[in-house]
Amino acid sequence: MNAIVILVASYIALQIFSDVGSLRIVMLGGMSIDAGTFIYPLTFTLRDMVHKTMGKQGARLMIITAAGFNLLMAAYFWMVSILPPDMGVGSQAEFGQVLAPLWRLVFASIIAEVISELTDTEIYSLWKEKVTARHQWSRVLVSNAVSIPLDSLIFCWIAFGGLFEGAVVWSIFFSNTLIKFATTLVSLPAIYLVKEKESEPAATNHC
Repeated sequence: MNAIVILVASYIALQIFSDVGSLRIVMLGGMSIDAGTFIYPLTFTLRDMVHKTMGKQGARLMIITAAGFNLLMAAYFWMVSILPPDMGVGSQAEFGQVLAPLWRLVFASIIAEVISELTDTEIYSLWKEKVTARHQWSRVLVSNAVSIPLDSLIFCWIAFGGLFEGAVVWSIFFSNTLIKFATTLVSLPAIYLVKEKESEPAATNHC
């Protein structure tokens, strides 16, 4: 139970951190990258770990809950940004300039997250049930091979389409996708750190 609490809390926290980080676009290796990409890919592995321990319904509930917290965060930052400032401290206009535009990013993130991660959940489950419950690494790679580019495509074009030139948006898409795949490969062994949900088939397979 303690492990499940840590996994779910970590998933939601990293979703929020990545949304805020995405407000900054950086240049790395000649590619434009939204800074949220450095931490967001870890949520794919965390989602797979939650799916393994809590099953499909648990993973779905976590995905929807995370989307709700992201929406709440954007609403909170917006509310704080429009409240009258204490002029004894200063106008503090930078807060609103940086965090008030978060609405578009959160909107893009929520849509991309819900669609891609629910898709990931279905593919993960189908692979395990219809193909093999063994070789746990394969279910992670197959599901992520679909959900990662889908997530990047939806997020980049909703968040940055029309805001930046098309070449920049595609650069962000390709760099995001590459980083997410690299993170998947590095974090892949973590799937073996948690036990299979006992009520599901092949709970003892750890190959």
